[in-house]
Amino acid sequence: MASSKPSHHRYWRANLLVLGGLLAVWFLFSCVLSIFLVDWLNQFKLGGFPLGFWIAQQGAIYVFIILIVAYVLVMKKLDRKFDVEEERE
Repeated sequence: MASSKPSHHRYWRANLLVLGGLLAVWFLFSCVLSIFLVDWLNQFKLGGFPLGFWIAQQGAIYVFIILIVAYVLVMKKLDRKFDVEEERE
């Protein structure tokens, strides 16, 4: 049964805001920059390679790893703030 405590609703809302922000960054790099704007970005060079190609092949992977680390760090902070940390044995 779902709890109706206001703190649980605030925690869930904060969680959804974090997820929404990270998904927006993911969409920007995986779809917008890597697919839709690749031709425009290719006019710029990064390390001798067209920028659009570089983002699609390397940059998006780096961003995905950064997003995972950011999610873990932000959620740990959020868990502490709302006192919902998992107990360690």
